[in-house]
Amino acid sequence: MATETDERDEPEAKDEGKGKKERSSSRRTSPALFVRQIAAELRKVIWPTRRELITYTTVSLVFVLIMVAIVSAVDYGLQEGVYAVFG
Repeated sequence: MATETDERDEPEAKDEGKGKKERSSSRRTSPALFVRQIAAELRKVIWPTRRELITYTTVSLVFVLIMVAIVSAVDYGLQEGVYAVFG
C-alpha cells in the first residue's frame, strides 16, 4: 500500500527557538539548595528489597561469568588458530 502515509514519514516542524526563554548562566543554585533537591529526589526512589537486591546481584554476576567464559573461549580459539597458521 504505497498510497498510505505514515506519521513518521512526515517532516517535523522546525523549532526556531521563538518564545523560548534563554537560561542565564549567571543564575546558579546554592549548594544547600542542591543538596535539598538531591534529598527530595532520593525520597522518590523505590529501593529494592533485600531479596530483590540479592536476585539482581546474582543475575548480574552469573551474566558476567558467562560473558567471561565466552570471551575466553573465543580468545583461546583465535590464539590456537593463529598458532596453527603462523606456527
